Amino acid sequence: MSSFRVLSPDFQYTDGGIIEREVATSNLILDLYQCHQEVSSESLSKYFGLLVYHIAKIDDCYMDQLINCRIIVRCGVGFDNVDLKAAACRGIAVCNTPDYGTGEIADHTIGMILSLERQFVSYHNLLKNDPLTNFSHLGAPPGRRLRGRSIGLLGMGRIGTATALRAKAFGMRVVIYDPYLPRGQEIAVGVERVESLEELCRQVNILSIHTPLTEETQGIINEKLLRLLPKDSILINTARGPILDLDGVYNVLKDGSLRAAAIDVFPTEPPDPMPKLLKALQNNETWLQQRLLVTPHTAWYSVDSALDLRRKSVETVLQYLRDDKLRNCVNAHLLQTGQFFR
Repeated sequence: MSSFRVLSPDFQYTDGGIIEREVATSNLILDLYQCHQEVSSESLSKYFGLLVYHIAKIDDCYMDQLINCRIIVRCGVGFDNVDLKAAACRGIAVCNTPDYGTGEIADHTIGMILSLERQFVSYHNLLKNDPLTNFSHLGAPPGRRLRGRSIGLLGMGRIGTATALRAKAFGMRVVIYDPYLPRGQEIAVGVERVESLEELCRQVNILSIHTPLTEETQGIINEKLLRLLPKDSILINTARGPILDLDGVYNVLKDGSLRAAAIDVFPTEPPDPMPKLLKALQNNETWLQQRLLVTPHTAWYSVDSALDLRRKSVETVLQYLRDDKLRNCVNAHLLQTGQFFR
């Protein structure tokens, strides 16, 4: 049986790919490059598959050099750094890896809600600074009870559903907006459904984003929508940075229209140039204190989910190149019959 050469142009780990090579066995020859290492055009032409993380941009010009490539696997859920149409024109299947980290992101979302509503971080910082004087429940903003609060979910896919089930366990009312969700699915999960994003914002105390980044969703949560939320509301984003207008978040937080926000993802990562919202946080501006919680795109991460991601991404390449089995293809609607094999 022949071996297929596969490239990762932006490999994220420093262990030499021990997990990936274990899955690949002798069927795949893996070349794992860090993002600062350049790959020549001549070298690119020999690869039958790509394993792509979130840094490499696989666009039309890049694909011109992939003359033997048959599959590109995005090691993650989002695939906005891969040109689906350009791949389809060349008969290249693009797949993602959706079946990892679902529980972690849902847990992270609920954890952010708990942090903002129960003031864990605020109390911790108060006691760290002065355990004696600050040993009181009065030093932080008032905590809120989760039971009975209304959470609105933008998107009801895997992660949205996992978040909904967790929120229900806390006794929260769950309202969702997802125009692509089959009718009746909300009944099976036991949540309420609304027919517009505006209606969602008007009904909930907590808005949590769980939609992929597409042309349709880029910038969809803007200042105008945020001003529809009740004044005591909080905002959570563990999905994709460009979905949310950070300047709009800055404005509604500063004028008090939004009580608090927790953000795990940013329009550019690392956030350079730094958004004014993060500058205000870094400068410890008084108006923002205890109202903004940020994490560095880690909602997906655990030791377990990282292993799942690495194994399953290689499995997808292997099954297609070795067994002609395609899974999690995100450009199937663009591929024409007979283009899978060039």
